[in-house]
Amino acid sequence: MKKKSIFKNNKYTGLWFILPALIYMVVMIGYPLVYNLILSMKNLDVKTFKGNTAVFIGFDNYKVLFADPVFIKSLINTLLYTVVCLVIQFTIGFIFAIFFSKKFKFSGFIRGLLLVAYMMPMSVTALLGRNMFGVSEGIINDLLLNLHLIKEPISWLVSSKTAIWAVIFTNCWVGIPFNMLLLTTGLSNISEDIYESASIDGANGLQKLFYMTIPLLKSSILSVLMLGLIYTFKVFDLVYIMTSGGPNNATEVLATYSYKLSFGQYKFSMGSAASVVLFLCLFIVGLFYLRLTMNEEAN
Repeated sequence: MKKKSIFKNNKYTGLWFILPALIYMVVMIGYPLVYNLILSMKNLDVKTFKGNTAVFIGFDNYKVLFADPVFIKSLINTLLYTVVCLVIQFTIGFIFAIFFSKKFKFSGFIRGLLLVAYMMPMSVTALLGRNMFGVSEGIINDLLLNLHLIKEPISWLVSSKTAIWAVIFTNCWVGIPFNMLLLTTGLSNISEDIYESASIDGANGLQKLFYMTIPLLKSSILSVLMLGLIYTFKVFDLVYIMTSGGPNNATEVLATYSYKLSFGQYKFSMGSAASVVLFLCLFIVGLFYLRLTMNEEAN
């Protein structure tokens, strides 16, 4: 008697399809995460690496890390950078999405031009941002001077007070088209019949927005905010190219600080500890997102 093929059993067919992805996740993501966690609990640096004398020291690296004022500064900068970027990107992106969802001449062409900023590599965007905020040849200073909003050029990337805002502006330039694109897709899935029925019942524009558009876009809004938070929180290339975390650690974020500890000061375990903190922050956000998604599906 022939054995029944495992692929004919619906109970196991799905498992065979996800097995390659599971193996890839374990090898390419799971192993580096576990190795990084173990490395953060050792005293691996240049001396111990050369002599192969690194030993397990537990949470001592984390104690030193949280006592480091530069780390605390990088954590605060990361939170400030993420929150401000999310608010600006989502607000303007949502306004643009509603505006371009209306059918008018050249709407598709203009929307395509706005997406150019999102399609460029982040390294190119960072170089453009660094040139735009230059003191003598930057277009930002030229524009403000011509509008008589300032009397002399501002040292955007040299001053500790303005450097973080220059980086935030550059990131928003990329993030706004991203938010607009995803929200426009969500708006396109809302039937026009709903708005027509609301107009017959006497609803005005604001009532349609707050009682119809936003509730119907809840899942899209949640996805946009979570993706934006993850991409913004782990920023590295934009900050590193524009300011390298300076001046005076004014733009230092968790990713750049972890990189400097590992490959600048060769404190590999300390750098791993900083990256573990970054991972835990994003992991908590991911759990929160899954919880909200599960509750929404259950309702």
